[in-house]
Amino acid sequence: MKLGLGTAALGRPQYINVRLEDCDNSNLDNFRKTSFQVLEEAYNSGVRYFDTAPGYGLAEELVLEWLQTKNDSSIEIATKWGYTYTANFDPNAKTHEVKEHSLAKLNEQWNFSKELLPHLKVYQIHSATLETRVLENKAVLEQLAILKKEHRLKIGITTSGTNQVEVIRKALDVTINEERLFDVYQVTYNFLDQSLLTISDELIRENKSIVIKEALANGRIFSNKNYPHYNKMYSFLEQLALKHNVGTDAIALQYCLQTISKSTVLSGASNSKQLQENLKVNSFSLSSLEIEQLQSFKITPKQYWTERKQLQWN
Repeated sequence: MKLGLGTAALGRPQYINVRLEDCDNSNLDNFRKTSFQVLEEAYNSGVRYFDTAPGYGLAEELVLEWLQTKNDSSIEIATKWGYTYTANFDPNAKTHEVKEHSLAKLNEQWNFSKELLPHLKVYQIHSATLETRVLENKAVLEQLAILKKEHRLKIGITTSGTNQVEVIRKALDVTINEERLFDVYQVTYNFLDQSLLTISDELIRENKSIVIKEALANGRIFSNKNYPHYNKMYSFLEQLALKHNVGTDAIALQYCLQTISKSTVLSGASNSKQLQENLKVNSFSLSSLEIEQLQSFKITPKQYWTERKQLQWN
């Protein structure tokens, strides 16, 4: 099973996405129950890699609660530090999360995240960027190296934005005590933003783990009248979905799995129906011609991220 489950949409009722239908997440108890159920269903369907973060609202807490019902050493949890969730489940909040890549924030968030041990296998800098200079912060890097050694963790980064390849290159050069620090690279990748392909072979050669997020481009792969410039892509995706008897989401996930070898691709399902649709990725494969056609829909990272910044929290 190369599909993992990301918990961003399970831990907070609002998330950056294109929603095609209205949903009511105002009842927090119901929201928690749904999220717990999705974790359970993913596990029962063979998923063993779960990605979470304190910046995802209730997610870490929910994952910890769910882990207490399990006795299975094959479960791998990845979490992150660097974002604090601030919306307090208010859909009209002006600020949903605050980024801080300081040693104090690392220590504060580790204090809860360590409760996920021994299932916690991957610990990541949440959205490492050149702007926060976190990859030059010696105190932070040394503390991550200590956690890596003490708890046998893989240390990673997650990346977003137009220069994610540049960030990856910089991270590849980070060494502490003559050992490379970062083992896992969680990267935005889909057939709209294909920038990962320029460095994926190098990551694989260096024996780094690649985890793919935003395979569905935050919902932009689904037919949407607000994006007429994607009409040709929507039409082709509908043809593929009919041919393979799956949804557009499974096509997008399969594209990632087939074009980045040995990667783990995260499902961002927020309910059981979405999860079951995502899991259909295991029922088919794409031909090289189909992959070629999907690759022809790529846009520049600048276009991709400009468009993403205009998406609403909903």
